[in-house]
Amino acid sequence: MSVDTVSLTGWGRTAPTTAVRFRPRTYEEAAAVVRGRGPRGVIARGLARSPGDAAQNAGGSVLDLTGLARIGAVDPVAGAVRCDAGVSLARLLRVLLPQGWLPPVVPGTGRLTVGGAIASDLPGLDHRRSGSFARHVSALELLTADGEVRTVLPGTALFDATAGGLGLTGAVLGATLRLRRVGSALMSVSTERAGDLDELLARFTAGGDRMPYASAWIDLTARGRSAGRGILTRGEHAPPPVRPAHAGRARFLPRAGADRGRSGAGAGRGPSSAPGLLGALPPLPGTLLGPGPAALYNEVRYRAAARARAGEPRALTAFFHGPDAFPEPHLLYGRGGLVRYRFTVGHGQEETLHRVVRRIAARRGPAVRAVLHRFGAADPGLLSFAAPGWSLALDLPAALPGLDRFLDGVDEEVAAAGGRVCLAADSRTRPETVAAMYPGLAEFRELRARLDPAGAFRSDLSRRLGL
Repeated sequence: MSVDTVSLTGWGRTAPTTAVRFRPRTYEEAAAVVRGRGPRGVIARGLARSPGDAAQNAGGSVLDLTGLARIGAVDPVAGAVRCDAGVSLARLLRVLLPQGWLPPVVPGTGRLTVGGAIASDLPGLDHRRSGSFARHVSALELLTADGEVRTVLPGTALFDATAGGLGLTGAVLGATLRLRRVGSALMSVSTERAGDLDELLARFTAGGDRMPYASAWIDLTARGRSAGRGILTRGEHAPPPVRPAHAGRARFLPRAGADRGRSGAGAGRGPSSAPGLLGALPPLPGTLLGPGPAALYNEVRYRAAARARAGEPRALTAFFHGPDAFPEPHLLYGRGGLVRYRFTVGHGQEETLHRVVRRIAARRGPAVRAVLHRFGAADPGLLSFAAPGWSLALDLPAALPGLDRFLDGVDEEVAAAGGRVCLAADSRTRPETVAAMYPGLAEFRELRARLDPAGAFRSDLSRRLGL
């Protein structure tokens, strides 16, 4: 096991803090770290895909679990696989797709770990049908505060607190995942353009669940009658005959190189697997994405999209993990890093979504990434993010003047509408706001106090929000 003292940040590269990092190779080594922890406790960390401070622990210990990366054989009868928590989703896809299997929930980046996906209980593009990631975990191995490894099953209080619990009930060391059969590594994709937010929401709901995977990009620089315009993308698994002529025997193989690098675990869309020019640059002192360049980029992106296109064959990894092929977004946002703001509001609260979109557009925030999802039934995790309704995720430069105050105001609107912010992405929400948004928080705190009275598992986020 290697040990070093390092300065760590989340993927957004805000608020760095220093901790002792342990890299265990076995469950026994991980348990030894927890038993020998110092007064500041310990938190698990994967590929650091959380944009905020969920996997940091100032002055304490961090348990880097990327060395736990074994994948077992697929059980074809049960349709399940057992793997370690440090396995990345990109690597899991490379192993499973050639055998005709897929995790039933695929988040928007392959550069996060199985443990991070469980601790964040990440939703995918088909939440209305499949729910979030932890819903398809049939068992997990959890390293608890006493240094013991427990098998935890769905339907128990500890499982519901761990799913979406951000590593605060213990460190997930391994899990058994239920899988989905797929006929090929190709998707049949449709795209359509919408001239404003009303049209975009109408198109989103008009198709029902005929194509299970759906998301939309929103132009948050458009104002007036065009506010909230965007591009809706839907997809479904293509049957084996539907593939490009050159695909040949490679129809089950994902894009090579999808798991190179170690930049990122937890929640969000991914960094580059092809370095490109920007991938070779250090973080820039300012931001390339001021309001003018961002508006120009969004205008070109919107105009270049087809008004409607259906049945386009696309590689599965390109459909789910397309952003992984591009340079790190925070390189464009300067040394201050980026803030990812993700929230959800319920059906019937579309006017709140309209107001938030109009406020961001009026402020001329240089947002080039803004993704809209539609969620189904709430997940059982006490701190799971997804709930029935609409979710919008956007990135903004952390150095924008007045950003915290502006987002505090958006928090108030979201909370008043019965919505919530995503804790796995958070880097700045106030603790009283979170308490109002998450009705399961009191139960979560009570369970933590009972299982971990000494506070073995702590993070910068847990201290900041009083979790």
